[in-house]
Amino acid sequence: MARVTVEDCVDKVENRFELVLLASHRARQISQGQPITVDRDNDKNPVVALREIADETLSPDDLKEALIHSLQKHVEVDEPEPAPAPASQQPAIAADSLAATPAAESDDDAEDNIAFDRMSEDELLAGIEGLVAPEKNDDY
Repeated sequence: MARVTVEDCVDKVENRFELVLLASHRARQISQGQPITVDRDNDKNPVVALREIADETLSPDDLKEALIHSLQKHVEVDEPEPAPAPASQQPAIAADSLAATPAAESDDDAEDNIAFDRMSEDELLAGIEGLVAPEKNDDY
């Protein structure tokens, strides 16, 4: 029965190596307790996984994504980038201002007068030189 199942799966997943990866991943999922989507019929987990792929009760693309996700150690979250505001709606930035806007202004006025702190390279180097290394302690 497994050979017929493999022959049926090759129509859904053309690459036999990829089929083995997907079926083994699905068999591991089944052994970890995920529900199966076909009747077990006293078959072992790899055969059930192949039957699920052959019957198209699971999408090979979904299995592939799940396999990739299970192998990743660091998952990056794709967050959409904020759309740039049109030039007419961008707030004016004061280049010579180092202080933030006063808190007494209303929120609408504060959005129009955004100021960023600016620091020259010399000021940055002076600030770094002013840092003091922590004292060494024998307890650590």
